[in-house]
Amino acid sequence: MKHGLTIGQLAARTGTNPKTIRYYEAVGLLPPPRRTPAGYRLYGPEDVARLGFIRKARAVGLSLAEIREVLRLRDGGQAPCDHVLAVLNARIAAIDRQVRELRELRRQLRTLRRRGRRTARKGCICGIIESAPSAGENNDFQGVGAPAD
Repeated sequence: MKHGLTIGQLAARTGTNPKTIRYYEAVGLLPPPRRTPAGYRLYGPEDVARLGFIRKARAVGLSLAEIREVLRLRDGGQAPCDHVLAVLNARIAAIDRQVRELRELRRQLRTLRRRGRRTARKGCICGIIESAPSAGENNDFQGVGAPAD
């Protein structure tokens, strides 16, 4: 890497598509690379490390905006780990909320399925769906996909 890596070499070394590398540059996750006189991009070891960090951060579920903030803190001389812990705590809370909502949806679907066995009626499209309460009805079934309060 005496003179730098081309975008193809960086892509091969990090397992990242060259289009993704260009995108990360465009949105500010990677700094603009040095250029050859012919205009080819050249990357150094710091770019390999930064791209590796971005890939790992994506793998654990951080959004590009969250990664950008972590990199901004780091580039500004701050240790971003406290910020990352806050992001992870928020993500865990969101997942816990989703799990609760999915469990409630599963319970509601099971109730609908159980009721559906007793709802076959002539002249209806599907008694299972038609027996479901409408959105806003006050009972223990919120309806498939309806937001839980």
